Amino acid sequence: MGYTKKTLQELDLIDNFLSNAIASNKEINEPFYRLLLSVLLGKEIKTVRVLAQQIIPAATPDLRGIRMDVEITEYEEGNVTNVYDVEPHLKDALHLPRHNRYYQAKIDGRYVRRGLKDFSGIPNLYVITITNYDLFGKDYMMYTVRNSCVEVPELEYDDGLQFVYFYTKGQKGGSQAIKNMLTYIQNSDSKNAVDEATRKMDSYVMKVKNLPEVEAGYMTLGDWIDIISEDIREDMREEVREEVTKEVREEVTKEVREEVTKEVREEVTEAVTKKVTREVQEQDIRTVVEVLQEYHETKGNAVIKIRSKFPECADKAEELLEKYWQEYTC
Repeated sequence: MGYTKKTLQELDLIDNFLSNAIASNKEINEPFYRLLLSVLLGKEIKTVRVLAQQIIPAATPDLRGIRMDVEITEYEEGNVTNVYDVEPHLKDALHLPRHNRYYQAKIDGRYVRRGLKDFSGIPNLYVITITNYDLFGKDYMMYTVRNSCVEVPELEYDDGLQFVYFYTKGQKGGSQAIKNMLTYIQNSDSKNAVDEATRKMDSYVMKVKNLPEVEAGYMTLGDWIDIISEDIREDMREEVREEVTKEVREEVTKEVREEVTKEVREEVTEAVTKKVTREVQEQDIRTVVEVLQEYHETKGNAVIKIRSKFPECADKAEELLEKYWQEYTC
């Protein structure tokens, strides 16, 4: 296997697997995310419900749905008051402002029932993005974006929506508590647990990392790629065989097919085999690219891994990466 990644103990909170493992743990997910949000947003967080990998399907088959990494719903007296969509991102190819605009629309849509006339009851929405790169290039640890009036900047425009972008290495803005928390998210080592909040976070992280079910669920990425590739291989071959056979039949007349010789049959079989092999290999590469994106690999590292796993395609690894990186959506 040509690819190895972090061990479970080396994972950080910004890594997708660990954040999902915590969000899926019913014992600690609520206090964990209540603490995280209270520090990052500087506000009291009340009763919450935490859900990992929440999917909101598309309205029609030709459109796309969304998958929220972690959704936190805050309640007060039984009513939803605030919704928090927490999304760690390690790659910068999504055009996050427009990506988040779409996520916001899909999330809000769940709270608008048919016949609704009073929209004041729609809960506040915080779309929270955590990155290890500076999306806006100003070296701030947090960028809070709200809608406002261009002509009258001081006009209060309260639509209950906030986009908050946290940069784990930022130096400006925020507070020392936020900086400590972002440093721990970036590098979730006990040595970075330097205040009460991060020490509590570290205790949660250590507990989850040592759970047997989490250890069992954390297979190496190379194993995952091989398993997925093997599962699709036969189906892909059959699909391509059918497609190529159809193309061959359309090109050969009935009379020629009746007179086809063994030599021609062998040539056709060889052509089909070559195309099947090529198509299956490209599908394997596409699968690898999708998995690498799911684990937030950079494009540079992804090219290296493709060249290692598919040496026969080394000369066009960058071309194939661009082709399928652009096609894959989260």
